[in-house]
Amino acid sequence: MATKKKTANNFEQSLTELQAIVERMESGQLSLEESLANFEKGISLTRECQTALIEAEQKVKMLIEKNGRVEEIPFEVEIK
Repeated sequence: MATKKKTANNFEQSLTELQAIVERMESGQLSLEESLANFEKGISLTRECQTALIEAEQKVKMLIEKNGRVEEIPFEVEIK
């Protein structure tokens, strides 16, 4: 269960950091170099968030009810 919590925390942390980057970039106070560095970091964070959401979606899809109980079927995520 620690892994699930860690994933959720990483998603929340990445999303918070992404929001801060957007605010900094929207302020218009960054140099070109700072803007590019923030943009690059933002792209990386966006991909991390997308991956976490895809994994969560797959996990939900793979939960099935069997004999009155919920069973989880493992899956592999392919990241491109």
